[in-house]
Amino acid sequence: MNQPKDLPPATDLHLASRLAEIEPFHVVTLVTRAIELQSQGRDIVNMVIGEPDFPTPPAVVRAGIEALRHSQIRYTPSLGSTDLRGKLRGWYQGRYGIDVPESRIAVTSGSSAALLLTMGVLLSPGDEVMMADPSYPCNRHFVRAMEGRALTVAVDADTGYQLTAELIEKHWSPRTVAVMVATPSNPTGTLIPPDEMKKMHAVVRRKGGVLIVDEIYHGLTYGFDAHSALEFADDVFVINSFSKYFCMTGWRLGRMVMPQAYVPHIEKLAQNLYISNSDVAQQAAIAAFDAETLELLEENRAKFQQQRDYLLPALRDLGFDIPVEPQGAFYIYANCSRFTDDSFVFCRDLLENAGVAVAPGIDFGQHHAAQHVRFSYPKPVPVLQEGVRRLREYIKA
Repeated sequence: MNQPKDLPPATDLHLASRLAEIEPFHVVTLVTRAIELQSQGRDIVNMVIGEPDFPTPPAVVRAGIEALRHSQIRYTPSLGSTDLRGKLRGWYQGRYGIDVPESRIAVTSGSSAALLLTMGVLLSPGDEVMMADPSYPCNRHFVRAMEGRALTVAVDADTGYQLTAELIEKHWSPRTVAVMVATPSNPTGTLIPPDEMKKMHAVVRRKGGVLIVDEIYHGLTYGFDAHSALEFADDVFVINSFSKYFCMTGWRLGRMVMPQAYVPHIEKLAQNLYISNSDVAQQAAIAAFDAETLELLEENRAKFQQQRDYLLPALRDLGFDIPVEPQGAFYIYANCSRFTDDSFVFCRDLLENAGVAVAPGIDFGQHHAAQHVRFSYPKPVPVLQEGVRRLREYIKA
């Protein structure tokens, strides 16, 4: 059929201006290429994707199957089912010794939805959210999607690649309404010390802003348990997920704790944006808090630590500069400037010619991005050893 003469060519798209400021996720490009190479019979050591290598715990899977077999799967309340929110309240009591009312807990469609809801209730056009550079790339894009602006602050090893109270004070602008931090962080795996977090919260509160704390990698710290910002503040937004510690990435289930005053506004936005979360995923997630599951997850945590403890010195021996030991998550953020001045080209070439996939620094910000790569290590140690062997041969070639 011919295009009517009075209509513009089909190739002319009307695109929102915000899209020009939302960058592609370069990791996904490399993951897609790795899958293509694997389909051609290539063996790829995948240290690029931020996903646990362990399957969803059996009790969670069983609960999901039982929900499908015996339950009527329906819409749930927009902030999550009563049963799951009750389990989460118990989790905060048992894990952190704090009592968070169920009314302040929301279950969301992945932590991404929690972040979008948070930005949606906080931001008016042009408002700024301060965050570290490097940091998780989607955070700045969540801000832009809600018509805000990401105010990125360059951080280095001297602050553990984290914002500090001093940096927040220094970079706060008249348009800043919130500060977002992550502990442990992606891509660096570093944490914010509790005393520093309290100082940061005090600065943000004095400025009239809101502190948003990404605790998505809580449970994946090594040798200790992380402290939650909820232990000393009830006016913060705390974002979390079932994806990482609970090994439920594909179930797309997140959660958040919000200040009481924001509850009706978060609920209204959730009702309009996605009505409710997956009922079957919520019913399955109730089993995530069973003793059987938690015992398994702690075994997983010990294996993650073994994987980190192998890969970290191995990468340093190869010549990667890693000045700060990652204390949590499952990432190592490494300076690769001894080998390249363009980490994206380095990652692409490494994948094509050595069969090793790692993430380029460009995904995580602009500050020294071309000199950094991120390794994701939730793989069995023999797989990591093979990756290191291939890296060594590639670097020597």
